[in-house]
Amino acid sequence: MPGNRRKFLKQACIISISSLSGIGSLLTSHDAFAEWLDDHFAPGKIDNTIERLYSGAKLVESDKIELKVPRIAENGAVVPVSVNSSLENVQSITLLADKNPVPLVATFILTPDMTAFVSARIKMAETSHVIAIVKTGDTLYMAQQQVKVTIGGCGG
Repeated sequence: MPGNRRKFLKQACIISISSLSGIGSLLTSHDAFAEWLDDHFAPGKIDNTIERLYSGAKLVESDKIELKVPRIAENGAVVPVSVNSSLENVQSITLLADKNPVPLVATFILTPDMTAFVSARIKMAETSHVIAIVKTGDTLYMAQQQVKVTIGGCGG
């Protein structure tokens, strides 16, 4: 009887592992990965990052971008940010934190069928401005707000 139990457990483990490896290969599909552009996520000053992203295009401040971030973040490791825009034909929304070692936080590419709304939790190294850049056609609009960080999320 103990031999049958061991055999049963061994076969159950083999079946479980084979099932999990099949699920794992589905989850690691290349379609599931976002594009990572090393140049855009290079450390440096925010002006250099904006230049790399938009090649000298002019940013226009807009009140049609609603940037929601807390004025004071007790934990810089998880700062909630949401951006909502009433601009027409929004193609992308980019989030930046100007005093982070890597200022570019994320870029969201939107299709014409999508609502111009994004939400994320970002890391902030220290008190700085959170900047949202909304691209519509050839025009770049922006909104920014300062967030006071009491405990930095980048090891500070």
